[in-house]
This record gives sequence, C-alpha cells and structure tokens, in this order.
Amino acid sequence: MAVEDPHTPLRAAPLDTAVPSVPTAAVVGKHAAAEQSVHAAADQPAPSASAQTASNTDRDEGSADTTQPQEPVNAPGRATIPVEGRAGADATCGKNAFISWGARSDVGLVRSHNEDSFLIRTPCFAVCDGMGGHAAGEVASSIAVETIGEKAPATADDTLLGAAIEAANLAVIKGAEEGRGKPGMGCTASAALIDGNRMAIAHVGDSRIYLLHAGTLVRVTRDHSYVEELVDAGQITADEARVHPSRSIITRALGSDPDMYADHFSIEVANGDRVIICSDGLSSMVPDSEIESVAVSSATPQQAADNLVSAALTAGGADNVTVIVVDILNDGVAAAARKHSVGFALRVVVAMVVVAVVILGGIFAFAKNEWYLGVDGDTVGIYQGIDGELLGISLSNLVQTTAVEVSDLPANVATQLENGGLRVDSEEEALSTVESYRSQIDAEKTKAAEKAAEVTAEGNPTGEAAPEGGAQTDESGADSGTDSASGDSATSTDATGTTGDTTQTNGGE
Repeated sequence: MAVEDPHTPLRAAPLDTAVPSVPTAAVVGKHAAAEQSVHAAADQPAPSASAQTASNTDRDEGSADTTQPQEPVNAPGRATIPVEGRAGADATCGKNAFISWGARSDVGLVRSHNEDSFLIRTPCFAVCDGMGGHAAGEVASSIAVETIGEKAPATADDTLLGAAIEAANLAVIKGAEEGRGKPGMGCTASAALIDGNRMAIAHVGDSRIYLLHAGTLVRVTRDHSYVEELVDAGQITADEARVHPSRSIITRALGSDPDMYADHFSIEVANGDRVIICSDGLSSMVPDSEIESVAVSSATPQQAADNLVSAALTAGGADNVTVIVVDILNDGVAAAARKHSVGFALRVVVAMVVVAVVILGGIFAFAKNEWYLGVDGDTVGIYQGIDGELLGISLSNLVQTTAVEVSDLPANVATQLENGGLRVDSEEEALSTVESYRSQIDAEKTKAAEKAAEVTAEGNPTGEAAPEGGAQTDESGADSGTDSASGDSATSTDATGTTGDTTQTNGGE
C-alpha cells in the first residue's frame, strides 16, 4: 500500500499492512513515482478541456476492449482470478472497537496503470477514480484523497463532508494550473464517515457506496452519469447500463468546474451492517446481485474486498478496480441505552435521596415544634419533639427534669408517660401540667395525713377525737389552738414549697 501523510511525499508500503485503530491517513493506489511518470509523458498531447465537460467525460484509455463477458460471473465451474501477489495491487485492513475494514485496489487486466486512489482515515473512508487516461487521472485522484482526508469532519456531518469534496475539486483544479498533473485531469469521489449509528455520505461521479443490511444490498448513491439519466428516464435498464457504449460518460466530476457541488446526506447504520465503497471498475463489471452474494458470503471485510476485486477481474477486469468494505461492530446504540439506563437509575436514586431528605427534614421540623411529658428515670421529664427514633436518630430531646415522682402519679397516668408520653401543645402547657400533677400529689398526701390523724385520734385513751383540721374553736370563733400548753404541732413545708404532712397531737389534760 502507498501511505501518504499530508506533510510527507508518497512512499511505498507492503501489501496487507494493518491500519492502526487510532485515526490515521492512508492514501492508497498511487506509486511513489506517479508525478515523475506524469512529467515523463509530457511530450504526449494532452486532451482538450472539452474532453471532460459535464456531459462528455470519457475515461476509457485508448481503445481497450470493455465488452462484458456473456457468461455469468458466478457460473458453475468458472475459474476465478486470485488477487494476492498481483503487481499494481494494494491492500490494507484494520479494526477498532466500533468498526473493522478491509480494502484492495487493482490495476485490472487491461489498463497499464492504476488511476484509482482510496482513503482510510478512520472514521472517514473514500474512493476516488481518476479519469482522462494519460491526462494524469492518478494525480487528480491522489490530490482528491489528500484534501478529503485533511478537510473531513470528525463527526458524521454530511454537509461538512460534502464541503471537503468540494474543496478537493478546487485542489485538483489548482494542481493542474500549477503543473501538478496535467490540464484536463479529474476524478470521481465517494466518501463515507461513520460515527456511531450515523453515516455521512458525500458523492460526485459514478463511484458507488452500497449498504448491506440484514443480507440485502442497497445502493445508497446515485451515479452522475449519462446512462444513469437514461435509467432514470426509463429508456434503459440497470443491466443495460452496465454494457451501454456511453457508460463511461459522467456528468459531474472533480477537476473541471470550480462551482461543482457534491451530493451529501446521512443515513442510519446498525450493528452487523456492511458498507461497500467502490470505483466503477467493480460496478461496471459485476451486477449488484453478484455483489450482494459475495458480500453476504465473505466472513471479514478484507475477504469481502478481495473477493469482490477477484469477481471484477474474473469478469474481464476492463478497468481499475478499488473496493473498501467496512463492518459496523458497535453502533453505540446499546451502549447509549445502557448509559441512559444507568443514568436514569442514578437519577431515580438521587430523586429518592432528595425526597428522603425532604421528608426527614419535614419530620425533624415537625418534631421541633412538638412537646410531650415522659419518663426521665424515676421522675417526670419535659421533652421537645416526638417520642421515638428515625434511622437511629432520636426525634426528641429532654428539656427539663421535674421533681414529680412517677410513682406518685395515678397508675394510668404513669403508664401513659412510660408508653409514648403525654403530648402537650407547648412548653408552657408542659410546665402547667407538671404543676397540676404536683398539686394533685400534695392533695393526696394531705388527705393521707388527715386520715392518719383520724386513726391516731381514735386510738387515744381519752377517747377524744381531734377536730378536723387539727384546731379547736370555741363558740365565739376564737382559735383555742394557740395555747402553747396544748402542745399543738406546727405545719411544715418541704423544700419544693409544697405543704408537707400535717399531724396534730394533743397534750395530756
């Protein structure tokens, strides 16, 4: 293969050189001495510019016999022509995570030199078919693939890919003007750029791009040729076009018109699809049905390219033939779906976390405004929040400990305090409730003391009972309990300010 870097001259390379999976440029089909041979032939008369007008561009070299064989290419017992080891042939193949490819270019069985060039600069692939015979068609195709490789976009943008081919057209014209090649040189151009499940296509001339999808071959480009117009008009069939005397006349090409424009569009591709880019050296010699059969039966892209070139040679090899085959290994759709699924799952998780945080925040905010009475050891405690835990976090905190013993409370109240607490509306209400508990307890203690005093009086030997309240009052209402000799006891108050037990003892008479 001949590999051309945009900044270095063409150089020879061995056959079947693998192209690295990283984007590299490969301009194939031209020998290192291409331009030298062009200048060596300068003494030969150059065809007039009119020889490549939009309607009369003839690419036949000399009077080569291009009569098609009558026997089908795949006729039983038909001998095939091997492609390995042939002079004037180039081949290359490569692979990355998304695509694999193979390519082969052959001079054919009739022409003296190969005017085809092809480009492999992943993910861009192109075939350019030089025209003009001795008018340096090989130089035109070489300039074209150089320019397309330099100008091609990084993604499947068919507009930019079409612009790259239009830039190649101007480069071919400029090359002829500057003496790189000859006046009147030109070429076709068919380029495809594969990016995921999208393939951008740009096209000028009668080189073709096919798509093999689910075992069915579809031609995705339209020839810019005289016979194609006849087919479109219904005057001849596609099979008749292959053998028509004017089949070499193309209506649009690079190198003649500065205002030439390229057809461009994009299509979807999928895992398992096979793309075929070829010069008319294949399509003019082998019918589409046979191209489909060979493409389906070939295991690898390189095998498919080799078998298609062999079929063209076997059919007569009347023209240079170049074939690039690209297989879609991973269109990225499944990966994108998985990524979307993972992204969706992550978004769901994040949403759930946010909702949980909002809920928890709401719960804690709600708890902050709640109050209840509960048990704090042996006494009643005042709590802010809600009795319980959430995710191991307590929803309440003890605000104040009281001196009210739980054991002094009625059994039902004590049980309620021990089992979830007694909700109140505010801290003030909590304090008021505790004070109520304290008053009730004091009242009960007072009643108990009075009862105890009654029991004591009943047990007195005098048989006199102490009056209720522990004081005696005469008819005049005067308090007789103030006599110091009576021995009446005083009332005591506990440290908390509550009234303690009150007992009355009477002295002896």
